[in-house]
Amino acid sequence: MPAPKNEFKQALADGQRLIGCWLSFAEGSVAEMMGTTGFDWLVIDGEHGPNDIRSIRDQLMALQASSSHAVVRVPVGETWVIKQVLDAGAQTVLVPIIESAEQAREIVRACQYPPHGTRGVGASATRASRFGSVTEYIPTADQEICVLLQVENRAGIDALDEILAVEGVDGVFIGPADLSTDMGFQGDSAHPEVRKVIADSMAKIAASGKAPGILGVSEEATQSYLDMGAQFLAVGLDVMLLVKSARALAAHWKSK
Repeated sequence: MPAPKNEFKQALADGQRLIGCWLSFAEGSVAEMMGTTGFDWLVIDGEHGPNDIRSIRDQLMALQASSSHAVVRVPVGETWVIKQVLDAGAQTVLVPIIESAEQAREIVRACQYPPHGTRGVGASATRASRFGSVTEYIPTADQEICVLLQVENRAGIDALDEILAVEGVDGVFIGPADLSTDMGFQGDSAHPEVRKVIADSMAKIAASGKAPGILGVSEEATQSYLDMGAQFLAVGLDVMLLVKSARALAAHWKSK
């Protein structure tokens, strides 16, 4: 039995537009609830969410029966971190703060077994192989891993052409908040200079044959990113959805 087909990776390769949402609570029960809402993909956020490998594993378990594909954003692009989330069952990883082609190549290598990569071989004891029941996991896993790289500062934008030339990268995700701050606009991702850099970058990513991705947290921003050709687009964060709704409800009834 080979590794499970990564339908998210295939959909990106086919040019489909996929709508997603962030998971920031680091709770399996929340992931399970969000998995019923109809998003194409959900990001288990290991960078800014209070996650460890156990909570990431629990959310992967909670989403296993969902039609929403689990994307794990690791806290940092280190081989040992990527190895852990892949062994826990992730098939798609999003890696933050990519600034060079060399970094990109190392991330791709971390997602592949030797001789092409550096991923440690211990699959028989992991969720990834269903604890050894996926008998052909090791020879088939590499082709089903989806590698998404996050470019979110001026160094990454300057190196974008070289990053896009790295084989094995499936998509590049622009981080608007970090990028705008690094450009001197303190999180103002709607600034015209920032929007121009984002638009140019999205066009360049698409022209390279890789999938462009981004996160929008307002109606205006999200529509702008759609118009720019975003292919895997996150349209909200679970925490923000909760607090926005709760604050509106509280304000409504306290005003009576």
